[in-house]
Amino acid sequence: MRKWLNNAIRYVDEWLDFQMRLTRQPGCVLAFANRGRLVFERAYGHADISRRDRMTARHRFRVASHSKSFTATAILRLKEEGKLRLDDPAGAYVEGLHPCVARTTLSQLLSHGAGVVRDGRDAGQWSDERAFADEAELRAALAEPLVIPPDSRMKYSNHGFGLLGLVIESVTGETYGSWITRNIVRASGLRETTPDMPIVQGAPLARGHGSELPLGSRVVIPADNLTHALAPATGFASTAGDLVRFFSRLDPDAPRSVLSPDSRRAMIRWQWRDPHTSEDGGYGLGMCLGFIGGLEWAGHGGAFQGVRSSTMLLPGSGICFSVLTNASDGPAETWAEGIVRILKTFRDNPLPGPSTHSWTGRWWNSGEAVDLVAFGNRVLVAQPDRLDPFNAADEITVAGERQGTISLSGGYGIHGEPARLECGRDGKVNEVWFGGFRWVGERRHRAELRRKYTGRQRRQRPSS
Repeated sequence: MRKWLNNAIRYVDEWLDFQMRLTRQPGCVLAFANRGRLVFERAYGHADISRRDRMTARHRFRVASHSKSFTATAILRLKEEGKLRLDDPAGAYVEGLHPCVARTTLSQLLSHGAGVVRDGRDAGQWSDERAFADEAELRAALAEPLVIPPDSRMKYSNHGFGLLGLVIESVTGETYGSWITRNIVRASGLRETTPDMPIVQGAPLARGHGSELPLGSRVVIPADNLTHALAPATGFASTAGDLVRFFSRLDPDAPRSVLSPDSRRAMIRWQWRDPHTSEDGGYGLGMCLGFIGGLEWAGHGGAFQGVRSSTMLLPGSGICFSVLTNASDGPAETWAEGIVRILKTFRDNPLPGPSTHSWTGRWWNSGEAVDLVAFGNRVLVAQPDRLDPFNAADEITVAGERQGTISLSGGYGIHGEPARLECGRDGKVNEVWFGGFRWVGERRHRAELRRKYTGRQRRQRPSS
């Protein structure tokens, strides 16, 4: 693995651990793949806070709309086998559709350009107020007209992907679950992925959790619903490790895949831009697309009851990562964006020089933490409480093993002042000084806070 990538993943791990503590999330799993090979996997926190079950990397999560990328892969596989064409109308395979729904093409459905209703007239399945639609209910909804004309704009539709599941069943003569498990899931080398509940007996499932508001504490959400006819849109359960294996193989440059490079290129080709967002995002064929800090990504996110997830592939780089969280306020998407920005920082800067090896670690002052991260003969002062920890980071130019200068800082900072490292009797760095400010390790900082603020109240001086 490239040295800069190894350094970046190490820092992402430290940053995400801090973010978990800061946001008081129940649990999370992070995985990285490099050129299709799993190179990092770690679990944080708990899978079920009521039972205090520790999270593991083997815990399955409901990964919700990641299911759409599996369904799109299935459709393109059938296209390559000559069993359908993307410009075929859905009505050529599924009977009983409203005439305008029947005329929508498979390509329009895959790109959310068909104009099909998003979740039907009653979307209570997303708040555990009703069951997910079975085939009869889905067909009844698809017998109603389109909401907007096809090809007029991007309009996300779970029912549209439910219809693609019916197309797969019609073409293959099998149930969606059995065909996709054999021809896509197992053929991709995945062993911890199922298209719906139940998961393999004995395998652990991460429970969902509500946010701390409005109750003041989190409730545990089972997150084990059957999704029935909507499994092609939202039913899948998987692990972070399996997701990075799968999405890595959707990179057009991947050496092994269940799809041809042409089909993989089609999946990540922009079909729509989101017309109502400040972010630069859009959709291909079963794949979310976007740019973060100038880097293009492809992948998918997912939101199930009490669970949020995000997987991003950086096409052409061989890098893919997945962030799975088990809370309704789990910031999987924003953490994924932060990870891309961290990767870009490490990619665009030189490896640490020999004079900076002591300039490292996390340091505390007044309840605030900073991370020293070396690049060349410079050290960036990253802020792990931020979603973009290197944005506007102070820079230290190192002049010796323990001496440096704040060579870049904001107007309210300490630009031009000295920086130094102080060591204890054991020769290890135990203090970092930026100008006149002293920073120490977390354990020492905790002890100092307790000594100053949580013991016997200091006698107040009488006012004069």
